[in-house]
Amino acid sequence: MSYNPGDGVRCGSAFWAFATAPYFTTALLRKTVPPGVNLERKGAGIMGDNVRVGVLMGSRNDWETMKRAVDVLESFGIGCEARVLSAHRTPGLAAEYADAAESRGLVAIIAGAGMAAHLAGALAGRTTVPILGVPLSSDPLRGMDALLATVQMPKGIPVATFAIGGAGATNAALFAVAMIATTDPEMRRKLAAYRAKQIEDVVQNPDPRSDG
Repeated sequence: MSYNPGDGVRCGSAFWAFATAPYFTTALLRKTVPPGVNLERKGAGIMGDNVRVGVLMGSRNDWETMKRAVDVLESFGIGCEARVLSAHRTPGLAAEYADAAESRGLVAIIAGAGMAAHLAGALAGRTTVPILGVPLSSDPLRGMDALLATVQMPKGIPVATFAIGGAGATNAALFAVAMIATTDPEMRRKLAAYRAKQIEDVVQNPDPRSDG
């Protein structure tokens, strides 16, 4: 089934626009941007040429956690984009994003989801671009369900899985930085400086009773 620009399909109360191009229309992307993201800022630009990492989440409620990944990527000067795409509510859109990832030049996709957490696996099944999965905490199992759903991928379709919640979002972004650093000397220098700063912070503030 093909769609022309301007065509659409109802999904809940939202109207999603499709296009025949290998990437979504601007109208569609605006529907999938998490709350609080400025579309004009560097890391959230729509259809930008410099986007290297996609940061996806299954719900707009996940933004406060997944924002940590965006913040890390932007602090290293890595172009990224944040989108809400659900493996269950918008499976076609998630598949389309994965299908276009390689041709768009993405080097990694960070995917955060809670509960059944099929987003990372669904993306991994449709692209060879590395998928970095972030399990997100939710009631009643506090993220253990998402952790198992993300990490227990069948042989042949890997998903690199990180810690539950904010630590996982941060580490997934740092992992993406490390991937880029393998072929980018400047990024390698930045990552080394980041690690050195962590060591310095510990050495300079060894007394847990001080305010640092």
